[in-house]
Amino acid sequence: MSTTTSNPTRTVLRAEGFSCPSCVSKIEKRVGRVDGVSNVKVHFASARIEVDHDPDVASVDQLVAAVAKAGYTARPTAF
Repeated sequence: MSTTTSNPTRTVLRAEGFSCPSCVSKIEKRVGRVDGVSNVKVHFASARIEVDHDPDVASVDQLVAAVAKAGYTARPTAF
């Protein structure tokens, strides 16, 4: 029996530079490809990105970098 457990965490990022709703799918696809990410939800109106991930596999820095690869700036936020 395996005792390996994951510790999923929800990280909220605030993005800058959204100009159209197509930005949403672009970011969701890019961040969703990061290993350890189980769910990504981008809220266009508030520029908020909610990411469910295993912090042992995908760090917050990796999530921010994935958003940057999509062409946007993001930073962690408490809300």
